Amino acid sequence: MNQVSDRRAVPSRWWAVALVAVALACCVVTAIEFASGAGSALDVALVVAGVIAYVLFFALVTRPAAEGSARAWASVVVTVTAAGALTAVEAGNALFQFWMYPLIWVLTATIPAAVITSAVAAVVVFAGFAVSMGSDPEWAADAALTQAISFGVSVVLGLWITNIYQYAEERERLLAELTAAQDEVAALHRHAGVTSERERLSRELHDTIAQSLAGTVLLAQRARREAAGGGAVDDTLALLEESARSALAETRALVAGNAPIELRGGGVIDALQALADRFARETGTHVDVDAAVAIPLDRESEVALLRCAQEALANVRAHAGARSVRLSLRAGEGWAELRVRDDGRGFDPDAPSAGFGLSGLRARVGLLGGDLVVDGTPGATTLLARVPAGASA
Repeated sequence: MNQVSDRRAVPSRWWAVALVAVALACCVVTAIEFASGAGSALDVALVVAGVIAYVLFFALVTRPAAEGSARAWASVVVTVTAAGALTAVEAGNALFQFWMYPLIWVLTATIPAAVITSAVAAVVVFAGFAVSMGSDPEWAADAALTQAISFGVSVVLGLWITNIYQYAEERERLLAELTAAQDEVAALHRHAGVTSERERLSRELHDTIAQSLAGTVLLAQRARREAAGGGAVDDTLALLEESARSALAETRALVAGNAPIELRGGGVIDALQALADRFARETGTHVDVDAAVAIPLDRESEVALLRCAQEALANVRAHAGARSVRLSLRAGEGWAELRVRDDGRGFDPDAPSAGFGLSGLRARVGLLGGDLVVDGTPGATTLLARVPAGASA
């Protein structure tokens, strides 16, 4: 239990219901005593006036009180006094203790305070017995036994209920922490999903639209040179139009989330051959395709291998100055392997690069459980990509 709490001690309406029931019981007990001739009309009037005053006090002071607050302690004092006074008027009104002890345990802020206050309350009610039963020679023993039992039961039940309450509070705290942790994990998952999708789009844009646009720029430069030299530019313009249409189709496919346009007419072998033919027409570089696929490849593996071939040819176009390129595809025994080799000037694959090409390919292949190896030896530059043949499964 906390020393001071902002939480109302008796927010439930069942406290009010219980109070009304105890108050009516006290009035009934006093009225029965009066009817039997053992009590007086004044006793009835005092009890009725007392319970009415206490009910009003409870509604105005106790209900809004927070445990451990000044209101709460004022309520404890008034409740204990009311219990002693009602018992002094009529001994049977000691049943008010059924209300008094639970209220003490919820209004006081600590277990020691609740135990001490309960002991004081037991003494006060015992004093009330002394007033109402003083003429009975055996009143002291009966009253002492009654108050000892009442106090003992109050402490046992109070400790038990307090333990349950603290356990419930701990569970509530842990549940709140778990809910917060789950919300945080969900937010991290969403962030990871957004990041992953952004990376995927970056790879797709680089490997498709960016490659086509780069080729379009080179073709436009070639057309300008041919026009400046007075030569025919029809073939170059046709290639330029084809490249632009390809970029447009790739954009539409990417927006719609469809399969790559290169793979719609057949498998990866046909896509590699079409890629090689187009590259040869655009650059004049001889491209040889050697493909032997013994097992069917899943679509994810085909896309990864095709993107590797596109990136390799883009690098040949931009940097290698090669005269010939060889694309070799083999698939069997659970693995598919693409090898792209050119006779260009070579490069250092470990040198820092601002480009996204090779790092994007490594990420794409790595997601499938494969690997990418690049050898930049001049005259024999090689890109080797290996992916599981059943990667999507």
